[in-house]
Amino acid sequence: MTVIHGIGVDTVELSRVEHALANPKFGERVFAPEELALPLSSIAARFAAREAAVKALRGLHGLTLRDLAVHRNHLQAPEFARNTKLDAVLTSLGVKRLHLSLSHDREYATAFVIAEGRLS
Repeated sequence: MTVIHGIGVDTVELSRVEHALANPKFGERVFAPEELALPLSSIAARFAAREAAVKALRGLHGLTLRDLAVHRNHLQAPEFARNTKLDAVLTSLGVKRLHLSLSHDREYATAFVIAEGRLS
């Protein structure tokens, strides 16, 4: 049986992310290089995705925001890029999958995350 371990949602103003990105250290600390090459609205949506994931997982559990990089899969749907640290945390929490939805307009970006697992 599949269960929801947590949900998270976050909305950010594009202007706040733009201001934060004026400091190169912020971008390097939070985003993968390929994410920083994207338009501002996409970068902001990826920041919101990280915040929503932290809420869905109820904390970072030793992860950094950079460990929560977002890319597009073969169907062009956004998803968290899997890596050793993220996989270890998800396994320890009993989370089998993170569902991710992103949206943005001229002023705001929003992300919604569902952490899905199995009932043991």
